[in-house]
Amino acid sequence: MKTKAIFLDMDGTVLDSQNKVSLTIKKVIDRLRSQGLYVFIATGRSAMEVKSLVPKGFEVDGIVASNGMEGHINDEILFEHSLPLDLVETIIAEARKKEVYYELFPYNAPRIMMAEDQAFIERAVEDPKPEEVEINEWLSRKQAVRQDIVWTETLPEQAGYSKFYFFSRTTGHIDEWKAELERLKEHTSFTTSTSSSHNVEVMSAGINKASGIKEMVERYNLSQEDTLAVGDSHNDLPMFEYVHHAVAMQNAADDIKAIADEVTEFTCDEDGVAAYLEHTFLKNKADHKA
Repeated sequence: MKTKAIFLDMDGTVLDSQNKVSLTIKKVIDRLRSQGLYVFIATGRSAMEVKSLVPKGFEVDGIVASNGMEGHINDEILFEHSLPLDLVETIIAEARKKEVYYELFPYNAPRIMMAEDQAFIERAVEDPKPEEVEINEWLSRKQAVRQDIVWTETLPEQAGYSKFYFFSRTTGHIDEWKAELERLKEHTSFTTSTSSSHNVEVMSAGINKASGIKEMVERYNLSQEDTLAVGDSHNDLPMFEYVHHAVAMQNAADDIKAIADEVTEFTCDEDGVAAYLEHTFLKNKADHKA
């Protein structure tokens, strides 16, 4: 491999099942960057979420966030794509009819939920946790309702919106909602993506992690052949298809592992991404020097 740029997913990759980032991965990223490699985050989470989750002093060369809807290099906004306001209004109205939990992500502001939808949204995250819902997703939804979102009476018209996130306690309910979104696509073009069997996200047409990575690669005058990515879920599939070398986490689903070039030895709860990166890019260098 002639890798120059490494793109890392967050949930299930850099983040463990408790939505924590270890100091080990921070130290490995620091060492990779000191060796001249570029390291980026490529995530479904918003840039604001990423910054709230990483430890103090955590630095990368850029962030592709919201499944490719926004790109940041330090404090510079490299790109932002916004959902059309009429699409946002339509989707909220349909989600209300079907009582689908949603989070709407404005740029540079906390997530939004409409106050009139508070009852069914809060019911969606009532304990106990459904057995089939992964703990990291459940904790994120609980925290969102408890402290991260803003309940609003009216939709701010001047805000740009990066994406919708939808969740359901049951796969049957979310599958019905996915089908409804497909029907809406017959009238308005947009992209959907999933990172678990209990969620679906909506972005602008043609936008995904791969499109965001392409913009970041071009900004750094790199090529597609220079890229490697590590991820674990279905929203990583466009990224895996774009990069030169795709690495699936040990905790990824079997169909994700099947299309990857490699699979890490350890899971996200065992610092699997740190172990893989250290062995592949740092241990070999040390051995070579020795």
